[in-house]
Amino acid sequence: MSRPELTLIQLSDPHIVADPGGRLHGHVDTLAVLESALDTVTRSGAEVHGLLLTGDLTEDGSPVAYRRLRAAVERLGVPIVYAMGNHDDRAAFRGELLDEPGSEPYHAAHEIDGVRIVVLDSTRPGRHDGHLDDDQLEWLRTELVVPAPRGTVLVVHHPPLPSPVPTVHLLRLRDAGRLAECLAGSDVRLVVTGHAHHTGCGALAGIPVWVSPALAYRVEALPPRARLIGSAASGLSRIDLIDGAFVATAVDLGAAAPVYDEDEASRVRWVAEHTAQAG
Repeated sequence: MSRPELTLIQLSDPHIVADPGGRLHGHVDTLAVLESALDTVTRSGAEVHGLLLTGDLTEDGSPVAYRRLRAAVERLGVPIVYAMGNHDDRAAFRGELLDEPGSEPYHAAHEIDGVRIVVLDSTRPGRHDGHLDDDQLEWLRTELVVPAPRGTVLVVHHPPLPSPVPTVHLLRLRDAGRLAECLAGSDVRLVVTGHAHHTGCGALAGIPVWVSPALAYRVEALPPRARLIGSAASGLSRIDLIDGAFVATAVDLGAAAPVYDEDEASRVRWVAEHTAQAG
């Protein structure tokens, strides 16, 4: 297999709290989970070209929480793309993460090794479901007129997809068809989202949509009848460009008993040899 031409790490929904002793829902040390995720990335030795932080970066929009987040993620020393989530505050987000004033919706285009990363702000103050206004959609149309050298990845916090979890379904991106109209025929090759706290995938305008696992906790997608359950489980996503194709992969965080632990080169060689024999 060819090595990835580009690797992006997606960290979604960390819900960092301001109080160092605070626990989300009384249980989760969200900064410790974020730091564990970053340690996992570092230990992997993967060549990471950028971080995508896809919303709900803090629990309540506190400036202190944004500073705690920023101090943690900047230690990787790679480009960082920030996106707003419904738990974020636009003024604090801009001031603490972007070093700029303002409280208007945040959208932007970044370039990482020929891949354009376009960020939209699907939040609306006082609401938790997703919305994109006319100005953002018009900006998106204009931005996508000229294709990027290696295509575009669109980042938006709210998934433009239904969900099997009823609460998540109610809080999805509204009027997703309007976004689909903007994307049709464009060079957008992948839509990357978070918000749901469960992993998922689908398509919009024929473009794959990836719903990342969350860092803070997991919403169980197949709970016992008539129950909604959030579990102290977390994950991140790696987005790779391999042989010209974008591939999204969920990575669970936390201890798990190994089934095997082998030398990579030897195992790949063994599989390649047996694949060739079978062919």
